[in-house]
Amino acid sequence: MTLHIFNPEHDIALASNLSNFTAPHAGRQLRHDLGFIPALWAEDGDCILVENVANAEYSYMRFQQSLKRVFGETASRWQRNIAFLTKKQLVSMRETTAIDPWGWDRAITAQLKRGGVGLLPSDSQLDDIRLLSHRRTSAKLLPLLQQTGTLGESFECTIAEEVEALLQRYGRLVLKAPWSSSGRGLRFLDVERTPLAMHAGWLKNLLASQGSVMAEPFYHKAKDFGMEFSSSADGQIRYEGLSLFHTTNGAYTGNILATETTKREMISHYVSLELLDAVKEKICALLPAILEGKYVGPFGVDMMIAEEQLHPCVEINLRRTMGHVALALTPTDDDMVRVMRIEYADGTYKLKIQRP
Repeated sequence: MTLHIFNPEHDIALASNLSNFTAPHAGRQLRHDLGFIPALWAEDGDCILVENVANAEYSYMRFQQSLKRVFGETASRWQRNIAFLTKKQLVSMRETTAIDPWGWDRAITAQLKRGGVGLLPSDSQLDDIRLLSHRRTSAKLLPLLQQTGTLGESFECTIAEEVEALLQRYGRLVLKAPWSSSGRGLRFLDVERTPLAMHAGWLKNLLASQGSVMAEPFYHKAKDFGMEFSSSADGQIRYEGLSLFHTTNGAYTGNILATETTKREMISHYVSLELLDAVKEKICALLPAILEGKYVGPFGVDMMIAEEQLHPCVEINLRRTMGHVALALTPTDDDMVRVMRIEYADGTYKLKIQRP
């Protein structure tokens, strides 16, 4: 039996690196409202840790109803015999054979340990996951993926003068905190309109708290997308599928639900499938040396199309992603295309499936 956990505050918890971490209100609300999400990939007999059992059961029931409206009788494939439980009920968990959180960090590990759960990563394993989740991992992988038809550069800076030199060189930069959640920890610089001085305080605090900042040339983005993978205990990397998603100011807003065939046809309007497959094969070949013995589980590589070229590694998310959620909801009909969104209305978050 696997214990599943949706802890969407994971990225912020990684940045804090604290066992006694309190997530921002939005993160706590998201976890409360959408805690049932692992039911989409859990197996019969599994358990899901939630904030409120009654709320999770009701939300899951409502979402199953929406799946039936969208997918018809094929929606039965998402019906699971699972149990929702709270932190207080963890102590009774004696048959757990695996734990599958959204992402591993010190906060979720400490929470489970207080609940009497075993099978937890060691401090050294948590250190490895945190270091690999640093955006410098993406920066190191990026040049190894470059080939004809690709672009992208990324630099790790430890002092403001290095950032200023890059700004003078490129004219426009995107600054990224080494650890941050979707849409957060980003600053956009323009040598004329938004110089470094406008973000001097933010940069000083970031360098003091996280030790560095990642600086990348600004590109005119045409399309966001990614590839989803999983890493096994023996170091093998398995490709799971394409993730075509939308963002607003860097923050996630939704995913396309479609078969792999349909998604490949969509992305072929921007980049050749031969190049896409070549990058996929390189990721599968290069990542074992980086992840083996350090990380087991799902992860995603975000990419983008910019200036008619492929940026093959905008960042690596060493955790489950909304792209994995979308893959769990893949339709069986090549002609069916839907959009999965997280909407906030009337004080709650809801997972919605709609027409494009």
